Amino acid sequence: MIRGIIFDLDGVLVSTDELHFKAWKRLAEEIGITNFTKEDNMRQKGVSRMESLEVVLRKGDRAFSEPEKLELAERKNRYYVEYLQELDQGAVLKDVVRTLEDLRKRGIRIAVGSASKNTPIILQKTELESYIDQVSCGLDTVKSKPDPEVFLIAAKKLGLANEECLVVEDSAAGIAAAKAAKMKTLGVGPEFRLLGADYESLTLQSEVDWNSILT
Repeated sequence: MIRGIIFDLDGVLVSTDELHFKAWKRLAEEIGITNFTKEDNMRQKGVSRMESLEVVLRKGDRAFSEPEKLELAERKNRYYVEYLQELDQGAVLKDVVRTLEDLRKRGIRIAVGSASKNTPIILQKTELESYIDQVSCGLDTVKSKPDPEVFLIAAKKLGLANEECLVVEDSAAGIAAAKAAKMKTLGVGPEFRLLGADYESLTLQSEVDWNSILT
């Protein structure tokens, strides 16, 4: 029986894709990479900041030392945090609030499991934090998806066994991480049919039978 649900953040609860793209593109142009595209940005979905940086650097021909890479990643994050000041409830995706309210009424424990170190800021700016019982994010982890670490920490914080948790994700890496943790999975978003999840739906309500999933 499912007693807790762990939601990925970006692409599942909120959309900050455009802000990430703006920040990475700004950084890329500063180091002479002028052909960073939204397709490149899509390859950064669900992975860590340092892995996302490598996607950018592969577009150029300059080698960077590890300290330089760390500085670049931090610079991108400063730009992203700057852009986050624009964020409000308008970034919350369709059906999210309705779903979270319904799950809380059912007594389901709710967590966020995200690679983003900015998760607390995003939850605050979008006014979703009151719906969330626990957060596992880049501030807690050292490994990125498809490693299951972020979800294992979330389950532990919720006080639940892995088998009692369902993970909601919009990336293949996230679904793989959840399955590695022996958790059930719900794939959502534009590519929901391609993720290999146990359950599939475009949004959190459109094709989801929550009664069947939770019992």
